[in-house]
Amino acid sequence: MKLGTMADLFMAHINPGQMHFMKLLGFHKVKVERAEGMYYYDQHNRKILDFFGGFGSLALGHNHPRILAARKQFQDENRHEIAIAFMSQYAAALAKNLATVSPGDLDMVFFGSSGSEAMEAAIKLAERAAGPDRPKVVYAINSFHGKTKGVLSITDGELYRGQFKLVDNTVRIPFGDIEAIERAFRADRGIGVIVLETVQGGGGIIEAPDDFWQKLRSLCDRYGVIMVCDEVQCGYGRTGKFYAFEHYGIVPDITALAKSLGGGKTAMAAMIAKRDIYMKAYGSPKNAMIHAQATFGGIGEACATAIEALNVLYDEDLIENSAQTGAYLLDRLEEMKARYPKLIKDVRGRGMMVGVEFHDFSQAMPMVVKPMIAMLDDKLKGSLPGFIGSALLRDHGVLVAFTEYNRNVIRIEPPLIATRAHVDEFIDAFDAVLAKGVVRIVKDFVASQVG
Repeated sequence: MKLGTMADLFMAHINPGQMHFMKLLGFHKVKVERAEGMYYYDQHNRKILDFFGGFGSLALGHNHPRILAARKQFQDENRHEIAIAFMSQYAAALAKNLATVSPGDLDMVFFGSSGSEAMEAAIKLAERAAGPDRPKVVYAINSFHGKTKGVLSITDGELYRGQFKLVDNTVRIPFGDIEAIERAFRADRGIGVIVLETVQGGGGIIEAPDDFWQKLRSLCDRYGVIMVCDEVQCGYGRTGKFYAFEHYGIVPDITALAKSLGGGKTAMAAMIAKRDIYMKAYGSPKNAMIHAQATFGGIGEACATAIEALNVLYDEDLIENSAQTGAYLLDRLEEMKARYPKLIKDVRGRGMMVGVEFHDFSQAMPMVVKPMIAMLDDKLKGSLPGFIGSALLRDHGVLVAFTEYNRNVIRIEPPLIATRAHVDEFIDAFDAVLAKGVVRIVKDFVASQVG
């Protein structure tokens, strides 16, 4: 298929409005022909270093050979996929493996196909376990838990909420504010659940204070509130631990995984809960089918893929590599921040979940035009990261991501197979772009749009 045909079909049948942003960034000029390891290869066989990683979906990189081999064996042996009438040995084995790598009593597993589906299962389980007298759910400012109707009610984004009629049993608090949470718990005994991302991805790679999680666990125990940690993006080794909450020595009552759980080759998600919570909600034959797996939940080849993906994650020591190479990435980015203080406002993150926040556009401009540009800073938010991300792809073959709520942040989530050499390749490209200065970056962007 030619690139022009792809664009025409995308405009006609998928999302014509999205094409506007793809054209702005220059992404519409790329047709990916194949992908391997840390790289995409486009229609000109140009290598594109993937420091986007599908928002954390590619822990093992592209087309890991062991994943391909496991899937081929499954297909060659004509293994069964749909196991609704019968039990699935693949789902049973994967559930056991996830329970094994999960700390504490997290040992009951529900399988789905997306992070939204896993989080829907999590909040439904939590609400049922909390009981009808305590139906309220606490969530955080700038949270992102998915776009399906239920979790949209605890996703804090006006764009995504889109004037839909959402559930009203929610309480909104600042992320990481333990005093605000305690006030809410004390004031409203109808609160039975709190749902938080352990690291806010869409919020701009935001972590709570180190002592927050221990205090939250204590508060939840004291007030009898069910604690849900959303690990869809920050889990699966991305922060240097299998779960990000393991950095803080706590275990939630319910958690969720997705993205890299499918080994980069299939859609796989899981909710993992403590047995007592699960049994309280769905433990009797009368209640067992209230939220049983859907038709494609725990589908055979997806489970076999996820089993092998976990094997690779541990066999290749990718969690430790995330911690070590991630620390090196942060060190190199701190060097960049020191070199370009007028451009880079902050560098933050853990492991291979990193955010680079840029100053508002006016701060990077020459003094003579700064006051005039400052009046437009709010409208121009995201422009500078967009220009830089466009230049990285256009001139250096490097792909990065952005964040939903703080548009001044570039999100860096490379596969966990990344080495120091890949980090250096990224930093060299990043340095070359920033070294041009903001005026040249803007001029080059405008020239690329005209061209």
